[in-house]
Amino acid sequence: MHPDPLAAAAARRHELTRAKAIQTLRELDRAGAPVTFASVATTAGISRSWLYTQPDIRDQIQRLRGARGRADAIPAGQRASEPSLRARLTAALQRNQQLTEENARLRRQLARALGDQRSTQTRSGNNPAP
Repeated sequence: MHPDPLAAAAARRHELTRAKAIQTLRELDRAGAPVTFASVATTAGISRSWLYTQPDIRDQIQRLRGARGRADAIPAGQRASEPSLRARLTAALQRNQQLTEENARLRRQLARALGDQRSTQTRSGNNPAP
């Protein structure tokens, strides 16, 4: 018995469509483009309804769509790694501490300068009425 040529053609077409969808997902993610069912279907030239029938592809689209919103559409290759983000946070916290200390120092200097100015005005008799 010979294999059914129609079934073989349908299987090839199914695998080709899957390959197109997966390749399109990768390209859209790499480019930082919006990953939605419509964008994948349009870019790959396939049916949007077919995408919904493929659980693994549907899950990947939903995951990338959710990640894209959180990652502000930054392409995968350009996203900061966790160690990089931690280093940036540490640097920002150190800078914040430095600025807090500088602010306190400047406030003390200002208070001294205003106190000196008030003392000078009181000694010279130029004290304006309160």
